Amino acid sequence: MLHEYTLKQVEMNTIASSFAGISTAITQLDRFILTEIGRLDSMEHIPPNGALAGLCNGMLDAWKMYNNKTAIILFIVEDVTYNICDQRFHEFEIRRLNPHVKVIRRTLTQMADRASLSKDKELIVDGNIVGVIYFRSGYETAAYHSQREWDARLLMERSKAIKCPSIQYHLAGTKKVQQELCKPGVLELFFDDAKKLESIRELFVGIYGLEFDDAGNQAVQLAIRNPERYVLKPQREGGGNNIYGFKIKDAIMGMKDSKERTAWILMEKICPPLTRGYVVRPGGPKVPPLSNLVSELGIFGVIIGRP
Repeated sequence: MLHEYTLKQVEMNTIASSFAGISTAITQLDRFILTEIGRLDSMEHIPPNGALAGLCNGMLDAWKMYNNKTAIILFIVEDVTYNICDQRFHEFEIRRLNPHVKVIRRTLTQMADRASLSKDKELIVDGNIVGVIYFRSGYETAAYHSQREWDARLLMERSKAIKCPSIQYHLAGTKKVQQELCKPGVLELFFDDAKKLESIRELFVGIYGLEFDDAGNQAVQLAIRNPERYVLKPQREGGGNNIYGFKIKDAIMGMKDSKERTAWILMEKICPPLTRGYVVRPGGPKVPPLSNLVSELGIFGVIIGRP
């Protein structure tokens, strides 16, 4: 996201990385609108968007590495899927790129009922061998209704199927890992190129843990004195969990002496430039009002690692 016209990292999502399908369609919509209003001269300002093909090719590369032409790709989805359109775009794109690869969708509860491991650790679902698992659910505790869903997740992790992500990569995307990467000397464990280190650190804003130590106590005081400058984030994904503005002070005061505070991080607030535009919503006004909007840059990538 832009912060005073420099790029800053909000987060890194390693599970349920979504909207590659929707964003690709939005790019096509933008081009269509410019054509309709006679602004072909502005078309050059809309860059190509290959996010959907990139993610799906990544899954297909993993499927090839599994080296079983009868294997399928499994999407783990929510009980009620609000992002089904985006998920279906991925499914259709996989079929377009390789019509021989079958995609199925199952919830964690269905996996608890229908999944098993062969003696060779192959994941079997309804008689199908699973080569690749694409998690679009499982990042929220609400997806685990009982121990059965947790057991289903463990079963998948124990299998030979290639996970997107594995539990290791899932945890690598948590806020606490992001906090650790911001600490002095940590990036040097992975990079020794000074210019590369500098360019990576330029993307960071201040991220502070709330542990019961001097640094954590200082972060608590920062939040209490200037709450409007920060965002308070839990170890959660999926949006809607962060605390902003003066509500931060109340939240911090409520858990200042509780172990609960160590589950949160304090992050400097990014202040992106505002643009003016229209938000079109189902059931909204026929002519939506002109509103202040902010944009976030999503960069998609694929890593295929070995345990």
